[in-house]
Amino acid sequence: MPLDIRVRFGRAIRRIREEQGITQEEAAERCSLHRTYYSGIERGIRNVSLVNVEKIAKGLKTILPKIFERV
Repeated sequence: MPLDIRVRFGRAIRRIREEQGITQEEAAERCSLHRTYYSGIERGIRNVSLVNVEKIAKGLKTILPKIFERV
């Protein structure tokens, strides 16, 4: 059974963040999200809205297709 989309999305943004060498706290700040909310997204326990998906892409200086090709 494939992993939940929330888990796969979280792993994708975690890899992007780690490639950039930034902490979760710094990523959350760049994305204009609370650090605990951002952490929950990476752990796959948050059902993130499209608005916040866009904030994450902008904050991590990437585009949506780059994120979703990793999902």
